[in-house]
Amino acid sequence: MKKNILIIGAGGVAHVAAHKAAMNNNVLGDICIASRTQSKCDAIIDSIHRKNHIQNPENRLYSKQIDATDVDATTQLIKETNSDIVVNLGAAFINMSVLEACLNTGAAYLDTAIHEEPDKVCETPPWYANYEWKRKERCTEKGITAILGAGFDPGVVNAYCALAAKNYFDSINTIDIIDVNAGSHGKYFATNFDPEINFREFIKVWTWIDRQWQEYPTHAIKRIYNLPAVGKSPIYLNGHDELHSLSKNIDADSIRFWMGFGDHYINVFTVLRTLGLLSHLPIQLTTGQQVVPLKVVKALLPDPQTLASEYTGKTCIGTFVKGLKDGKRREIFIYQASDHAACFQEVESQAISYTAGVPPIAAAMLVAQGIWDPKTMVNVEELDPEPLINLLNLMGLPTEVKEIKPNSRESFDGTVHDLEAELANSVVTVTASAANPMLALASKPVKAMTLKKAKKIKTDKKTKKFNKNGKKKKH
Repeated sequence: MKKNILIIGAGGVAHVAAHKAAMNNNVLGDICIASRTQSKCDAIIDSIHRKNHIQNPENRLYSKQIDATDVDATTQLIKETNSDIVVNLGAAFINMSVLEACLNTGAAYLDTAIHEEPDKVCETPPWYANYEWKRKERCTEKGITAILGAGFDPGVVNAYCALAAKNYFDSINTIDIIDVNAGSHGKYFATNFDPEINFREFIKVWTWIDRQWQEYPTHAIKRIYNLPAVGKSPIYLNGHDELHSLSKNIDADSIRFWMGFGDHYINVFTVLRTLGLLSHLPIQLTTGQQVVPLKVVKALLPDPQTLASEYTGKTCIGTFVKGLKDGKRREIFIYQASDHAACFQEVESQAISYTAGVPPIAAAMLVAQGIWDPKTMVNVEELDPEPLINLLNLMGLPTEVKEIKPNSRESFDGTVHDLEAELANSVVTVTASAANPMLALASKPVKAMTLKKAKKIKTDKKTKKFNKNGKKKKH
């Protein structure tokens, strides 16, 4: 068995992962949480103690300071902590540095997102081929296990695709991955994970349609779909990490990713992007100072971890698959629904971080036990999906499988039609008030009142009206 785990990162996902690792430290051994800011690691440890989540108190739970872009320092930390498994939950910019450190030490490597370079966004697909897959041969030569994209999406949804191919279909036509957060955090605007990474995802839409990569404008293709747990939700076609490996590893005509966005989010995002505030490239101010607009926006927005205590509502993330089984058409939706308040009650986190933070620890446990230990580089869909799904059922992310009657009301049609028609369908109407911005978040649209009507109401309040008998009129 592989023992001892090093968690790199101290954000919301790392917070959840550390809780789950401590709850299973009889399998994982010692746990070290390392980040550029050690105090954030210590805050996570305090939360774990507060919740009494350490299963075996004889195993160590401690923190270290690390700049994970420094390969030599990270290599030394892996050796110093005697870690057999490294779970990289830091920003996507450090993926290749941490992977190199694992190649230097022989430690197993897991991450939850595709690698990114600060000066590049939404790279040419398949994106994994630009960085990760170039190192696969070295992993194979050294017998090092590297599991890419082991969060929820990417991650669990990849396992859902593999499960569909293994147990439910003889051939697959289309796969539509759907991610909706129907929760409310009470802030005017916030992202559920690192704002910088969040906004960079939506610069371009690369999607896999008719067995080829196609590009569409951001938030141009919209559908409304009635999902379990969260109900009818507006969802938009987007590019996403998992498409870049599923297009290679799963035999399907089209594989698409859809994410839920409310009208308010679309409005704020559009204004920020149109003004140039989501640019990832530096600009020079009149003072001569250089700043990156996107980093300024990130600094102004709430820390996603601070949203947890007030978050209410649910999430639903799943994979809608269409194909043939025994010569007959079949449709299924494999999904998971989580509750924000329940997640906070358990680990002091919101559901977005929870769904992303539990799977890498489940995967690490499978690596530790030798169940998932391919000794090469793989994406999640290349492994047997059932051990992961079965373990997640026990760890707080139970999976549901819903059989859908083909072409029924519950069927989902992700076919992309004429772009001009799609653009017209994606237009949103927003509520805005400079005097009270929170009106934008009202559960019911605020009806505008004409100036003429307002004047009439004011006049009626001041004027006493009487009937012919001299008595005051009843209203």
